[in-house]
Amino acid sequence: MADVRVSALTYYPVKGLAGVSADRAEIGVTGLKHDRSFMLVGPDGAFYSQRSLPAMAPLRVEVLDGDGLRLSDGSSDALEIEVAYDGKRRDVSLFAKWFGAGVVQDPAADAWFTERLGRPASLVRVTPEHERPGWGVHAGQTGFGDAHALLITSLASLDELNARIVESGGEAIPMNRFRPNLVVSGWTTPHTEDRVLRAVAGSLELGYAARAIRCAVPTVDQSTGQKSGPEPTRTLAKYRREPSYGGGVSFGMKAAVLTPGVVAVGDSFTVGEWLPEGPDPAPSTR
Repeated sequence: MADVRVSALTYYPVKGLAGVSADRAEIGVTGLKHDRSFMLVGPDGAFYSQRSLPAMAPLRVEVLDGDGLRLSDGSSDALEIEVAYDGKRRDVSLFAKWFGAGVVQDPAADAWFTERLGRPASLVRVTPEHERPGWGVHAGQTGFGDAHALLITSLASLDELNARIVESGGEAIPMNRFRPNLVVSGWTTPHTEDRVLRAVAGSLELGYAARAIRCAVPTVDQSTGQKSGPEPTRTLAKYRREPSYGGGVSFGMKAAVLTPGVVAVGDSFTVGEWLPEGPDPAPSTR
């Protein structure tokens, strides 16, 4: 039997910015602690994304003890601010489908991000009463994530993708292009994560929501914030088209948190139930 384990954990304090690796993570109903608790919005309240602003990728946010954030871009001009958990609100939106409120943060952070992104940007945090349902086989809840609490990928899937990219004359890509929360090692068959209905890692129980349909973000080099060409989208389009999802390409699976818990790198990832054979049931739930 394969020794299937959690090989990496990552959370993204600000939606669209660099991820933070963790050896151990508390996972609540909306995902890893601090994951996408903040986001950047424009003057109209619509969220900013690497889809149109790849320069977001290398900007880093560290969550400090004592309710603070440290913003950095690799230079010596880091900025520390205090987190506002509640207070002044503003209207915000995601994909022009979800409309809610965000807690306004320090204006100094707005100025810092505006300077680096070259357009007006405001930092907001989820409100204390934030409640936003996901969708899929298990819908769950999410913060400022696209639509789900967790993104699960596997090393076997990346190995298969990179073998195909290299065979076509391209260069292998790192896993961080896909911005997963939890990476699984030990499976020998690529995309085994697509078939997981329920699983346990540490004291966390998660449930399959839907396949992860990929946008342009995986074409962005996460270390430089520059678009690096057609890969991996070009290769994924050759073998990972999903007609039931409108023809998009998939890599990884989105999951809901069924039972909150604590997970550590090295914990066993145990599948309790697999999706039944047949069409993916998730698209019919949208």
